[in-house]
Amino acid sequence: MNDKNKSAEFSYYGLYLLKYLRENHPNRASDTDFIEERADHAADVYEQSRLEGATPEGAQELAMAALLQGLHFSKYNTVIEVLWNEFADEVPPGDAPAFALTLLPAMEEVFARYPLADGFTYTAGYDGLYTELTGTVAIYLEEHGI
Repeated sequence: MNDKNKSAEFSYYGLYLLKYLRENHPNRASDTDFIEERADHAADVYEQSRLEGATPEGAQELAMAALLQGLHFSKYNTVIEVLWNEFADEVPPGDAPAFALTLLPAMEEVFARYPLADGFTYTAGYDGLYTELTGTVAIYLEEHGI
């Protein structure tokens, strides 16, 4: 079954998560088991919250938090940010998303040194990560070009 047919079978939460993954974690967007499990969990959270008296809006907020837990920090978006901010002359902004996908495997060693979590972008460690990624991209471009 192709991706378009599969995405048509997802629930509201599944479709929302699929779109979110395509934009922020493209390497996970094809993991239908992950998407279905998360979507089912979010639906369960919504239902349970409503049964416990939460308003529809409150239940939806809890369901969305469960759906996106652990996905707020994006390695992909961080690399794109580095490319846009530090290498706009070398990598045209329109090419940055595709180039970021190419770079991600080379960046894994850098990412592994940091405790990445949902709020990591707002910690002091993010500046160190950003600096290391900038250096790694500079070396990559010097050795391989675009």
